[in-house]
Amino acid sequence: MVEMGDNDDIEGGSGGGNVACVMEAIVWLRHEQTNTELISSSNHHRLGERKKGMESVVLRTESVGLHNVFVYGSLQAEEVVEVLLKRIPQTLPATLNNYHRFSIKRRVYPAILPVEDKKVTGKVLSGITDPELLVLDAFEDVEYERRTVDVTLTDTSEKLQVYTYVWCNSTDPDLYGEWDLEEWKKVHMKDFVKMTMGFAEELEHPEAKPRVEAYESFYHQDKK
Repeated sequence: MVEMGDNDDIEGGSGGGNVACVMEAIVWLRHEQTNTELISSSNHHRLGERKKGMESVVLRTESVGLHNVFVYGSLQAEEVVEVLLKRIPQTLPATLNNYHRFSIKRRVYPAILPVEDKKVTGKVLSGITDPELLVLDAFEDVEYERRTVDVTLTDTSEKLQVYTYVWCNSTDPDLYGEWDLEEWKKVHMKDFVKMTMGFAEELEHPEAKPRVEAYESFYHQDKK
């Protein structure tokens, strides 16, 4: 099994982290986006869809101080990830065993909790930097806790230690049934991307709304 590296300065993070840190992360992401745009045209011919190469990148990230993050809900959509990180990381399909993916009342995104003999399919986002991880923490907000888990890569059956976001309230009565990605894409993704764009724009300001508040404001929901 490939283990996470020693660069765990932001281990155990959860949503709604320090605003100043998140704002610094946004500045860093913008700088990296500019650099990427400057070199993309000259390097474009080198980029291929070589699966073995992608797997190699995923397995090496932790050794160079980057992170692998397993996503299973709205962050499986490239449109959402690109709004938040200003890029689309390389990904590989993976499975998280002994967890279940629930639907949530009054939410269009899912939650996961440990459930024996269940499994959750999703993707590993590879090469996530510390600033990008802070942005993901802010996006998941206080509803989720970032934990270290083991997933199985679909294409190689290799075990990989990664971060993922687990629902904080293990006895939440609003959790029910299952959550379906394809249905979400058809029914909810367009509006969810708009909500995410508004949240990402606000992150650049000191008085930014937490993601939960931004979500409820966008969907005109009152807390109950």
